[in-house]
Amino acid sequence: MTKQKIIAITGPSSSGKTKLSIELAKQINGEIISVDSRQIYKEMDIGSAKPTFEEREGIPHYLMDIIDVNQEYTVANFCDDAKIKIKEIFEKDKVPILVGGTGLYFRVLLQDFDLPRVEPNKELREELEQKSSEELYSILKDKDPDIAEKIHFNNKVKIVRALEVCLTLGIPMSKAQKKKESEYNVLWFGLNAQNREFLYERINKRVDLMFEQGLINEAKKLFEKYGENKILLGTIGYQELYPYFNGQSDLETASNLLKQNTRRYAKRQISWFKANQNIYWFDIEKESLKNMIMYITNCY
Repeated sequence: MTKQKIIAITGPSSSGKTKLSIELAKQINGEIISVDSRQIYKEMDIGSAKPTFEEREGIPHYLMDIIDVNQEYTVANFCDDAKIKIKEIFEKDKVPILVGGTGLYFRVLLQDFDLPRVEPNKELREELEQKSSEELYSILKDKDPDIAEKIHFNNKVKIVRALEVCLTLGIPMSKAQKKKESEYNVLWFGLNAQNREFLYERINKRVDLMFEQGLINEAKKLFEKYGENKILLGTIGYQELYPYFNGQSDLETASNLLKQNTRRYAKRQISWFKANQNIYWFDIEKESLKNMIMYITNCY
């Protein structure tokens, strides 16, 4: 059976994925599915760089603003929801365009990777979360060194989830993962800059714009509403402001740390996506938006 053709656009933070996807959708009668583990949350707008309704220019965007900040949402949940939306878009004779920078979401949905289905265990998570990130990472390295290599040692949310899978199944998460064949014919495109400083300058400007748009007020309201929420404290754009609200750092320090953490995250994103040999890369410093759209349209 012929596989249905979809478009995937990925790349690091601030590379221009949103603008490209919206302009492309207008050209090819497409609709957009967000592949972003933070844009799924309601109220996390500026800090997650979620496009405003005006910026979306009438193009439908799915899997944004679907859950509250204090709700559980797994990669398996994302895959189930994304497949439903892909099917609905095809039924309207439109083109699904998947856009974002969350590598694991892309890999599980569109590549050969299948995560084990393990339901969240509240009691186990509460027990694990009493420990520091350093302690948890040390345990994970002992239980599953292969998975530990792929998770940042400060990403407590992912470490806890990996340990939850290991301890629930009684085997390393890496051993429980299965290979599968993609359900779709995916046309992969990536945005990046060979000149890393060019990308970093875009990141710095985006952070400055976030502050101008009201990031401080947004983050303050979220922390006041949800307290020391693990999603907020594990999200670049909010975690850097928590010490500022508590009087432990000044605003300049928080801003500089946010820029630094975003640059580091972009570097990790690039490393993750470079492993996908099917991605055709555009250099955003050299390629015009018009040429990128023309190339993708011709491929489709």
